[in-house]
Amino acid sequence: MNLLEAKIGYEFKNKALLERALTHSSYANENHLEHMDNERLEFLGDSILGFITAEYLFSNHRDLPEGELTKLRAYAVCEKSLFGFAKKIRLGDFINLSRGEQKTGGRERASVLSDAFEALIAAIYLDGGMDTVKPFVLSFVVPCLNEKPVFKDYKTTLQEVIQKNQGDTLTYVLVSESGPDHDKCFEVEAHLNSNVIGRGKAGSKKKAEQEAARQALELMGL
Repeated sequence: MNLLEAKIGYEFKNKALLERALTHSSYANENHLEHMDNERLEFLGDSILGFITAEYLFSNHRDLPEGELTKLRAYAVCEKSLFGFAKKIRLGDFINLSRGEQKTGGRERASVLSDAFEALIAAIYLDGGMDTVKPFVLSFVVPCLNEKPVFKDYKTTLQEVIQKNQGDTLTYVLVSESGPDHDKCFEVEAHLNSNVIGRGKAGSKKKAEQEAARQALELMGL
């Protein structure tokens, strides 16, 4: 456990929390350790991970609509990403597994490692509080988000292109709005001075503007 603590940069005051975070249900069952597996910690860790990631995205991507924030959060907290986080600290080397689970490759199984990583998050939180677990989580989440951005801000890109020509004005005009409140459709045009350079349709004005900007950039060959 000392080696794992060195890898994560945190020394537990309550070593039992770390031990439990590393105990797979197969090991607990094999050794008759009732209610001593990491599943409850996994449940808590999942919520802590989601909250810290959502707060980071909310604070650092202020122009993104709710839908894009949701996509980014989902990417950062999915099993594939968590598996990668766990591999970085070689978490599989430290998990307590049954003999059968070890023989079938449990130490390299994505579901086992991702669950243990969430349990580790909860253990750090319970032992050291939010101020301790937040930087730990962000040390994995932020690079993950930077590696694969899901959203491209076409409006900002188009604005930067237009600003290179003094005197040109870019505006977005709502052409139509249709459909019931729960299923609206907005049509928006991107105007360069008095010329239409792009059109977009979507379920929100922001998304329709993004689509119009994307078409405009495509028209410009960008």
